[in-house]
Amino acid sequence: MSDLVVIVYPNQEKAEEVRTRLFELQKEYLIKLADAVIATKSADGQVQLHQVVNTTASGAVSGSFWGLLVGVLFLNPLLGAALGAAGGALGGAMSDFGINDEFMKQLAASIQPGNAALFVLIREMTADKVVDQIKDYGGVVLKTSLDDAKEQALRQALASAVSSDAPAA
Repeated sequence: MSDLVVIVYPNQEKAEEVRTRLFELQKEYLIKLADAVIATKSADGQVQLHQVVNTTASGAVSGSFWGLLVGVLFLNPLLGAALGAAGGALGGAMSDFGINDEFMKQLAASIQPGNAALFVLIREMTADKVVDQIKDYGGVVLKTSLDDAKEQALRQALASAVSSDAPAA
């Protein structure tokens, strides 16, 4: 079973730093990610999703390859590649894996303009080590599917980073 964690950061750059760090932790076998998407909200209220994998582009590439291959078999490689690319792009645009795009847009609509929400779908993780690695980035937990104890630990770790960043009076 996967867990969803959504953390809000003050800007897209900070959210991207955390996402990059999570990918590094994945290489260290501390976390196994199913998806990691950053949602931003512009000043005019538009929500934009920044996905790691562009399914439309990857569908077009694989479709053009297979179309070219089929086209070679039927002596019309250019037509085959064009039809394959169009079909692959359509299929890629229609396929959605990981976190539901509509869900992310609805939830990101509640953040302040300029902020960024990092949506992470976690297959497995060594929670204490991962939280220790990302706590210094701060952020505010918007939503999780973690159990109460893990969610509270995450909230406290992120809050301690925010309070330690505050200037001393």
